[in-house]
Amino acid sequence: MRTHFLRAATAVAGSAAVLALAGCGLKSGSPLVDEVVPGSVGRGQPLKGASLTVTSKNFSENIVLGQMIGLIFKAAGAEVLDRTNLPGSISSREAIVQGDADAMYEYTGTAWITYQGNAEPIDDPHKQWEAVREGDRGKGVAWLPQSALNNTYTLAISKKNNAKYRLKTMSDLAKLARENPSAVTLCVENEFASREDGLPGMEKAYGMKIPPGNVKKMDAGIIYTQVSKSDSCLLGEAFTTDGRIKAMDLDILADDRHFFPNYNAAPEINAKTLAKYPVIAQLLDPLTKRLTTDVARQLNAKVDVDGQDPHEVAKEWLIEEGFIKEG
Repeated sequence: MRTHFLRAATAVAGSAAVLALAGCGLKSGSPLVDEVVPGSVGRGQPLKGASLTVTSKNFSENIVLGQMIGLIFKAAGAEVLDRTNLPGSISSREAIVQGDADAMYEYTGTAWITYQGNAEPIDDPHKQWEAVREGDRGKGVAWLPQSALNNTYTLAISKKNNAKYRLKTMSDLAKLARENPSAVTLCVENEFASREDGLPGMEKAYGMKIPPGNVKKMDAGIIYTQVSKSDSCLLGEAFTTDGRIKAMDLDILADDRHFFPNYNAAPEINAKTLAKYPVIAQLLDPLTKRLTTDVARQLNAKVDVDGQDPHEVAKEWLIEEGFIKEG
């Protein structure tokens, strides 16, 4: 589950989890025991002697990204404790803030809206990252440059159905909704259907109105199946990096008016850790530059569609890309 701006309930639950985890000690994770050595990064093992903890939220993509950080740290000589797969956004965030974890990949939109309390997203991805970085100064959190990986909201349609409608953008959908409103049926989660930063706001931004009877509410996991295999939903709420988009032969619509916030993944590092080991920036920069929405979609599919282990997916990809090597 993604903990973005429609995931407030999960974030609140995560804050309770922080207290519970604090009681038993966040340092109780599992050590990474992989025998890996530097490839194109980590040469000379500049982290030799360091003991670092990596963390992540509890959905596939973020776990894979957390494992990548851990494996690169390991190849660079560090002893690494794996504290990935924490519940909710708040728990992993607080682990970084409090120094119970050293590094993770976080999403700029989550930080800007959920942690820093801003209501309006910044359209330009780089400017949003800069604003997030500045907003976290003095809070014990440092941000390294962001990736092109943008895990934001979109609408999906099956290629079979889209052969008829040829929808490429949400503006195309708005036109269809005006000209043939009965054709537009939409499957969404409950919160997305009612919040201003979901369907109502999207309708206002694009000047369209989908008949209430054409909006069907259901759990996120069911939406992809409904859009792909049935005629009950022409379109469905989706995430741009979801592996099921390709696996289920779906098209996604471009948010051409930039209604949804940018959720670019970027390394979020405990500030004291980065001050002690500034080489972390050099180690993670090549990885971040390689991460794109399409790469995330491929890796997510290996976990969510093929059932592979996130750690192994991360390790295999890092080796294929030449970042690390087997020991």
